[in-house]
Amino acid sequence: MTANFNKQAFYDAAELVASSEPGFAVEKQLIRGVEYKVFANAPKTLRDVLELCSHHGDADFLVYEDERYTFREYYRLTHRVAERLIQNFGVKRGDPVAVLMRNAPEYPILFMALASIGAVCVCLNSWWTVKELEYGLRDCQARLVFCDATQSQKIEGLTEILSIDTAVVRELDGQKSAAFWEPLEQAAPLQPLDVALHSDDDFAIMYTSGSSGLPKGVVMTHRGAISAIMTWLFGLKVSALLGWGAKPLTDSAGQACQPCALVTTPFFHVSGTHPGILLSIWLGMKLVLLKKWDPQQAVEIVNREKVSRFAGVPTMSMELIEAASLQGVTLDSLRNLDSGGANRPPEQVALLAKVVPEALVGTGWGMTETNGMGIGLRGKEFLLYPGAAGRLQVPLAEIKIVDEDNLPVAIGEVGELVFKCASNMRCYLNKPEETALALRDGWLYTGDLARMNENDIISIVDRKKDIIIRGGENISCAEVHAALHLISGVKEAAVFSIPDHRLGETVGACVHLQGGTQLSEAALKEAMKGYVATYKIPEKIWFRQKPLLRVGSGKIDRVALRKACLKLTLE
Repeated sequence: MTANFNKQAFYDAAELVASSEPGFAVEKQLIRGVEYKVFANAPKTLRDVLELCSHHGDADFLVYEDERYTFREYYRLTHRVAERLIQNFGVKRGDPVAVLMRNAPEYPILFMALASIGAVCVCLNSWWTVKELEYGLRDCQARLVFCDATQSQKIEGLTEILSIDTAVVRELDGQKSAAFWEPLEQAAPLQPLDVALHSDDDFAIMYTSGSSGLPKGVVMTHRGAISAIMTWLFGLKVSALLGWGAKPLTDSAGQACQPCALVTTPFFHVSGTHPGILLSIWLGMKLVLLKKWDPQQAVEIVNREKVSRFAGVPTMSMELIEAASLQGVTLDSLRNLDSGGANRPPEQVALLAKVVPEALVGTGWGMTETNGMGIGLRGKEFLLYPGAAGRLQVPLAEIKIVDEDNLPVAIGEVGELVFKCASNMRCYLNKPEETALALRDGWLYTGDLARMNENDIISIVDRKKDIIIRGGENISCAEVHAALHLISGVKEAAVFSIPDHRLGETVGACVHLQGGTQLSEAALKEAMKGYVATYKIPEKIWFRQKPLLRVGSGKIDRVALRKACLKLTLE
């Protein structure tokens, strides 16, 4: 099968699915003054998506350590929490409510309970420092925070300052909080949730680091999330038509096994909530939650629960198969090995395909701003283009690659990736200027530099903005730079990415100290802990006795400094 045949076959199959399956019929609608392609028969809101639990009944949905919840139980618990949000906490449609905790069953429950009553779930980063959390809470104006006991202790000093209430769902020992859980066990009939919801209502806010420094709250709508999920489902239909799908997973009697996904990323990321919570509800997929990433434990879970889908940053795939090899076990149940958040090294693609032959190895590009949807590639096509990000996920999205004058570049030329889809965010919270710069007539200017080949395969080659992606976590160079300048004795600093075998890249910095200052690398890293989360602290800091290099305009030459620092490391 040639590359060109793949391209034509793909578009022919997509056209057949769109024209023959009513559930995927496409029409155009005006949304916030812009015309978008939408799914004509999509569920209107995420409350409608929650109702799909009734199709899956007593099949397992959530597995967490020794806890197990069926779809029926999950629906009841979520509905009960929704009732309590209204009756006991006074939450109204449009109210922001923060969730701040590690992955546990309460997160999917709260996420969908808030969506089902029209509230806005603010997914706060549990790795943030107190200062970062104070910024996020002030920005989103949430007055109620659901959290585990660890995070409750962290923000204890903020509750009075910001006039917020906290509700603890897990104790320090990991046990369920009685105050949260006991009211959910009442036997009273479930009450109707009669809050009026609309497709273009906000449902969540997730924070993403940007080149300007402070994290930006990405405001998502019900339609945006549903558009992303249905696009992925559409892609499954296209793959099945083309014969590109994974081999079905069956038990010893030849019966189809329930699909099962292992969640490796935090739920405060779109890669945790959307392909995790939302897609699993739709497909009837079992969702296994890890308290923290542990390759040895992950191998045991994959085999015990018959995990068929594994997704995470590329290093996790390698750590999983290495741990399996050390334990002398195979990963026969895996059917999809997906990655995102960082480029999968080309040499890894063929290796994974060889070690786990029944699994389709894949990659993808998406942003919080796109509800995680965008570009993808897996299986045979990925083996043909192992360094690529993928092909545009159809049928709603449109894409352009443009130059500095906003004109389309030629095939093979590099330009900025620009993306239009009903899955795009509504705005950046409280940031009208940044929103206007990023969203123009429905087109999202991503800041990623890309090229497209003659087969419509897209490769991400660089970033236009100063962002470091450490194992899938966006880190703003400007934010780290600002933190360094808060430390006494630092006169000049430059922040840049440095390569990392495990994480793809991590943070590096070059620092020029004020005269007479004595400050070690370890002391500087320790001082930064009060200003930024641990994962943002530079892995390596180089000290320069002379003022930092500058370009003709007087700005610090980060490119030259990075090159010089990395050369010193190699020598």
